Amino acid sequence: MKRRFNLLPVLIVAALFIFLNAYILSGLATIITSKLLIPTFWIFIACLVISLIVTIQRVRGSGGMDKYFQIAVHLFLIVFAGELIFALFLLIGDIYRLILGITSNFQPEGFHWLARSTYWVDFALIMFALTILLFIYGITRGKYAYRVIKHTLYFDDLPQNFDGFTLTQISDVHAGSFTNPKAVQKGIDLINAQKSDLFVFTGDLVNNASSEIVPYIGHFSQIKAPHGQYSVLGNHDYGDYVKWPTEADKIKNLQQLKAYHADLGFKLLLDEHVELSKNGEKIILAGVENWGIGFGERGDLKKAI
Repeated sequence: MKRRFNLLPVLIVAALFIFLNAYILSGLATIITSKLLIPTFWIFIACLVISLIVTIQRVRGSGGMDKYFQIAVHLFLIVFAGELIFALFLLIGDIYRLILGITSNFQPEGFHWLARSTYWVDFALIMFALTILLFIYGITRGKYAYRVIKHTLYFDDLPQNFDGFTLTQISDVHAGSFTNPKAVQKGIDLINAQKSDLFVFTGDLVNNASSEIVPYIGHFSQIKAPHGQYSVLGNHDYGDYVKWPTEADKIKNLQQLKAYHADLGFKLLLDEHVELSKNGEKIILAGVENWGIGFGERGDLKKAI
C-alpha cells in the first residue's frame, strides 16, 4: 500500500520561502530604487528553484548525481544560506526600529516609525556576501580540509592487552562529490600517518552509484592497519535516492559496491562480527547494515552480535 502524499508540508515550506524572499526584497528596495529590481529578483529566484527541481527529477531517473546536479544544489544552498543571514540582520534592524518606535510613543511628538537605515542594509548585504564566500570555500576547498579528532574511550571490561589499542574511523566519503584526486590522496596519507591498530569506515562510500568510487580505488586501497580494515554500508550506499531502470539494476549496483569494498581491502560487515586477537586476548568488532528511521531500517544488531 502506497503512502499518501501530504501536500500541506510542501505548501507551508513554499509559503515560508516566498515570505522570506519578499522580506529580503523589501530590504533591497531600501538601497536599490530601480524599477527592474522586483521582476529581476523574482525571475532569479524562480530560475533557481526550477533548476533545482528539474535536476533532482533528472537525477532520480538517471541513477547518479552528475556535476549539473551538484551545481544546482550548491547554488541553491549558497544563495539560501546568504538569504537567511541577510534576513537575520534585516530583522535585527527592524526590531531595533520597532523598539525606538514604541519608546517614541512616550515623547511629545508621539509614535513614529523610523525608516530603515541604508547603512544597516548595506551591512546586511556585506554579511550576505561573506556567507556566500564562506560557502563557496567550503564546497570547493573546505571539503578537503581534513583534520584528526582524537578521543580516548574507557571500558571496565577491556582486556589488558588492548589497553592503548588505537583505531582510525572515517565516514561519509561520498566519492561522487570528489573532483580533486590529489586532495583525496592527502586525506589517505593523513589516515595512514595515524599508524592505528585498526581502521574502520562507517558508511556512505558513494552518493548513489557504485561507479563513483572506481576512480579512487587506488587511493583508498592504500589504507592499511595491523588488525585490518573493516567497513559497513550507509544509507546512500543502497541507491535508494535515485530511480533505477529496474529493481535488478539497483540490486546489481549494490552487489558491485560490495565488491568494490573488497577491492579497497575493506572487510564489509553485514550484520556480523569478527574477533580481534592480541596476545591471546580478544575483543569483538560488530558491523550492522544501515539503520535509521526514515533512512532505511535494515540493520540487525542482535544478529551481528
